[in-house]
Amino acid sequence: MNWLAFSHGAALCASLIVTIGAQNAFVLRQGILRAHIGKIVLLCALSDFILIGAGVGGASALVERYPTFVHLVLYAGLAWLVWFGIGALRRAVKPAHAVMETAPVETAAVETAAGSVPRNAAVQKAWPIMMMTLAFTWLNPHVYLDTFLLIGTAGAREPEGARLAFAIGAMAVSAVWFIGLGYGARVLAPLFKRAGAWRVLDGAIGSMVLLIAFTQLR
Repeated sequence: MNWLAFSHGAALCASLIVTIGAQNAFVLRQGILRAHIGKIVLLCALSDFILIGAGVGGASALVERYPTFVHLVLYAGLAWLVWFGIGALRRAVKPAHAVMETAPVETAAVETAAGSVPRNAAVQKAWPIMMMTLAFTWLNPHVYLDTFLLIGTAGAREPEGARLAFAIGAMAVSAVWFIGLGYGARVLAPLFKRAGAWRVLDGAIGSMVLLIAFTQLR
């Protein structure tokens, strides 16, 4: 195992996956409700495995045939990372997030960035929730930007024998993230009633994203 390449993949995936987007907000919401969270985590992780593997494998072929094009795509993605990182740091200074309600589902609806959910999570059927999980994953354009283009092209720039380790590092972080987000949501969600929690989260995300973006300029 090439641990340096593994760490590169893990660090890049960590900087991209922790953003509170539609998919993560949905996983967080279901984690708060403890509704089908095992199925959701499994679907999200497997989807990332497929996209990361296809990205590293496909991007490597593109690098060999169209190296200039791939580098342009990578640098465009890095520019987006810089823009996102600066935005996250700005939000850390002046939070713009709505407060997340975390009242018990038996007595109140839960409001998140993904919308409201039923008062009783027990009535939620598995198949609609699984289909919604797939929609949040595969119909989200940011997923393709993050996993296929950014992670894929960065992995393709690793030496040929190190690309598998890079992909495994990214996949490992993805699995750990979704497991932690889904099953830890019940404990962590109340923290986001405070603006200070959003400041810390956005400050950490912004700093990590900018660091990764600049380290990829090689």
